[in-house]
Amino acid sequence: MNGVKRLRFKKHKRAGQVGDRPGMIRIAEDALKPIISAYSYNKDELVTCEGRDIKAVLKQLDKCDNHTHWIKINGLGDAGLIEQIGEHCQINSLVLEDIANTHQRPKFDEYDDYAFCTSRIVYFNHDNEIINCQFSAIIKNNIIISFEEDHNENRFEAVKARLKAGKGSIRTDGPGYMCYALTDTIIDNYFVLLAEIGDHLDALEDKLYQSADKSIMFNAQQLKRTLIVVRRASWPERDKINDMIRSESPLVTPEVKLYLRDAYDHCIQAMDLIENYKEVTSSIIDLYLSMVSNRMNEIMKVLTIISVIFIPLTFIAGIYGMNFSRQDDKGHIIADNMPELYWHHGYIYAIVFMLLIAVIQVFVFWKKGWFNRL
Repeated sequence: MNGVKRLRFKKHKRAGQVGDRPGMIRIAEDALKPIISAYSYNKDELVTCEGRDIKAVLKQLDKCDNHTHWIKINGLGDAGLIEQIGEHCQINSLVLEDIANTHQRPKFDEYDDYAFCTSRIVYFNHDNEIINCQFSAIIKNNIIISFEEDHNENRFEAVKARLKAGKGSIRTDGPGYMCYALTDTIIDNYFVLLAEIGDHLDALEDKLYQSADKSIMFNAQQLKRTLIVVRRASWPERDKINDMIRSESPLVTPEVKLYLRDAYDHCIQAMDLIENYKEVTSSIIDLYLSMVSNRMNEIMKVLTIISVIFIPLTFIAGIYGMNFSRQDDKGHIIADNMPELYWHHGYIYAIVFMLLIAVIQVFVFWKKGWFNRL
């Protein structure tokens, strides 16, 4: 498609709600088995633990009692794991259901001794499909537990690198700052996605000016749908960050709120880009329809000129093609008949006369500039 990739949408099966009992966690059939990573850190050291065993992670939490802990879980295919974490951290069952049912809007909820937040992660996969998955996090006094719907373990590599380097405030400002860092990374990924969409739009515009075909309309509409998905994620994300800034919870310290204001500004910038790109996609669609309409008008103009040229010729051929009889059945010459039908060389005269009319019409159309507009 001349460098323009076709966009597709990948639909995930969501955890069903019909027939669910309160407090019962249901996991989608195609949900991924979890991979658990634990990072226990303070100003002086960082202890890591990775695998699929939550028991080893909980033992590490008990050993590192003077650390802040980040438990990172990729995949939600184990309801028992979510329930075990809920029991260990004394989390409300409704929060656990929100983690398992991965269709939540971005939000920030406060409880007695912990907070819960969700975000939407939107990106293109290797097959150029748009993926929309959920990120959830539980924040307590010295621990943050993050849940990601997919198995993309490289999404927060920048956060991990900052943890290992120990620079800045990431090791000293508690789980609230870690929540900000993860949220800010998700918002930064919106800009990566929007940059890809911008490249697609540039390619569509270049292709549109070269040759307008139906694939341009299809791809522009797909990009518009993608922008709607990103918009549905970014607008409530802005409200979520605003709720965190306004929160009086001790988990979100005044120092963290300063960083959250910067994330809020980034979210506004992403929303502005989304609106701009939506206008561009609409203009591409409108321009495509205008070009198709103009092309149709040009075709109709050519056909009209051809029809106008042949109308008098058809009229002449119709009149002299009636072939009236010269004589009646008794051999008498019929009066008031067409004498031209019986002229010598009458066929040649008719052809020359018709060509002359056609040439005169073409000359008149040319003088009026009609051919220059085709």
